[in-house]
Amino acid sequence: MARLFIAEKPSLGRAIAAGLSKPQKNHKGYIETANGDVVTWCIGHLLEQVEPDAYDSQYKQWKLAHLPIIPQQWKLRPRKSAAGQLAIVKKLIKQFDHLVHAGDPDREGQLLVDEVIDYAGVSAAKKARIQRLLVSDLNVSAVKKALNKMGDNHAFVPLSVSALARSRADWLYGMNLSRAYTLLGQQAGYQGVLSVGRVQTPVLGLVVRRDQEIEDFVPHPFYQLDALLPYQGEMIRARWQPSDACAQWQDPQGRVISRALAENVANRIAGQPAKVTEAERQTRKQAAPLPYNLSALQIDASKRFGFSAKKALDICQQLYERHKLITYPRSDCRYLPKGHFAEAGKVVQAIRQGCQPLIDACDQADTSRKNKAWNDAKVGAHHAIIPTAKAAPAGLSSDEAKLYQLIARQYLMQFFPPAEYAEGKLVFDIAGGCFIAKGKVLTVAGWRSLLPNTQVAEASASPLPHLQPGEQLVCERGEIKDCMTEPPAAFTESSLLQAMTGIGRYVQDKKLKDILRETDGLGTEATRAGIIELLLKRGLLLRQGKTLHATPSGKGLIAALPDSATYPDMTAQWERQLQDMAEKKCAYQPFMHALTEQLQGLIETVKTAPPPTSLKNLPPPPKRQFTRKRRTGDKTTRRKRAPKRQASSG
Repeated sequence: MARLFIAEKPSLGRAIAAGLSKPQKNHKGYIETANGDVVTWCIGHLLEQVEPDAYDSQYKQWKLAHLPIIPQQWKLRPRKSAAGQLAIVKKLIKQFDHLVHAGDPDREGQLLVDEVIDYAGVSAAKKARIQRLLVSDLNVSAVKKALNKMGDNHAFVPLSVSALARSRADWLYGMNLSRAYTLLGQQAGYQGVLSVGRVQTPVLGLVVRRDQEIEDFVPHPFYQLDALLPYQGEMIRARWQPSDACAQWQDPQGRVISRALAENVANRIAGQPAKVTEAERQTRKQAAPLPYNLSALQIDASKRFGFSAKKALDICQQLYERHKLITYPRSDCRYLPKGHFAEAGKVVQAIRQGCQPLIDACDQADTSRKNKAWNDAKVGAHHAIIPTAKAAPAGLSSDEAKLYQLIARQYLMQFFPPAEYAEGKLVFDIAGGCFIAKGKVLTVAGWRSLLPNTQVAEASASPLPHLQPGEQLVCERGEIKDCMTEPPAAFTESSLLQAMTGIGRYVQDKKLKDILRETDGLGTEATRAGIIELLLKRGLLLRQGKTLHATPSGKGLIAALPDSATYPDMTAQWERQLQDMAEKKCAYQPFMHALTEQLQGLIETVKTAPPPTSLKNLPPPPKRQFTRKRRTGDKTTRRKRAPKRQASSG
């Protein structure tokens, strides 16, 4: 009996069709196979949440009296840019009795297709027959294997419910608090939008608090003391390790803050015997870094080329959609399916043909080498970002070539041996004091030979001589280095992305650290660049050279909000409950009920409290519209929003 496969995006649809019967006919928005099966696709979300005025026209005007806005019957509408494909999918759904859900194997992918099926008005009887196809590897052999292991879509309903709760909760939180604080700002004379979101606001909070730490920082001097030990024409430097008796002359980080103490020790050790009490030598291997996910790629692209997160993502989309040179770029995974290993030779050959700077690396790559990157158990909805087996054309732009080379180089590293280091440590007793010398030398470059020469050089420090415990040298003198404490570094786009992916260290509640570690931080691979851009375009962040800083408006908003809105703890709590929902440990209604109660309390505080002083005398907002990206699968669409609107998610 003929089946209709509904994929999340065109690339997945084409991969599924490749695993079905031939010959096939390509139509607008779907593919027809020889046995009557049809494969169609969404373009990411075909539907979106409506604005508040779709529930009641009075909400076109922003008034505190209207808040909180809590829909009793939730509504969706077709996305304008996807209306044509939605019409095709709906028409096909009505023609087939047997449907196959082929969204990505995660909660968002589950909801994305389920909501289209619901919107099409599919009967309960027909829903009961829907099968679920889970594809995380687009190779034909892997797709065929998945086609033979399809399950019942009903078993995945909890994933869909979890994603639905997340979507609605983000709408409620962002829509209501953005309106509330924008209206507070207007009362204080600010005429811009003060955008609040479950993810964007904690990100803004990170930058505000970092700026404040820098502003409040008071430097103080500290001192480092090295013993200089001549040996066979070389000079060994051994750093003094103050004993517990010196604690009163150290700061909380253990740095010596008394120059008199350092001078006293330097005088005591000059010309004194230096006896080796410990000697360690070991060889350490360092495996190649895993292939990129989007965040890791954006971080490296920022460090190497100064690309913004948005620019890196936009270039990736071009390499993926237009040139077909890389795999799906919005991936959060850094592992590869084992089935892809057989394609390594073809991929390396394609890199060799299309990327001249990497020809030598391709010739040296050992494609029979299989490292930890190939791990089916660690591959989720998508695998790591790697080159395809298509050679890059000569017409790539300079930026496209840079990013392709970065991705290709990271892939080639998987076929090189580990880097090897000879590491040494010598502990000396000099006049009763403990001094330690450390050395590290790169002995086998391995995968590091693919890095720029400066990075290879940085990997190797000075070697240490082969000394044994009991051997004795003479300390020539002590050398004091005058140092000054420095403030924390201002956030750059690269370091802010790193903070978003490792957000656990910024939570207030230590119990929540593991939750954020497991859920991979604030935002998703697909949304982090957009969150930073939104904060910039709302005038809450600004770029100063390579660094990011909060504007007066951003600082004022964070000062006006309760701490619960400005730290990532709430996101961790949500994620814990949403994950429990996906695992049938938590229900939808209690989660939403608790959220609405919390929201009502926050709005009541806004209504009864005087306008925060932090929102007064703010400079005018930027006079520009912002471009908001939405998840659309293989294509990125943009929707212009007037400055009077607020972001309802993120």
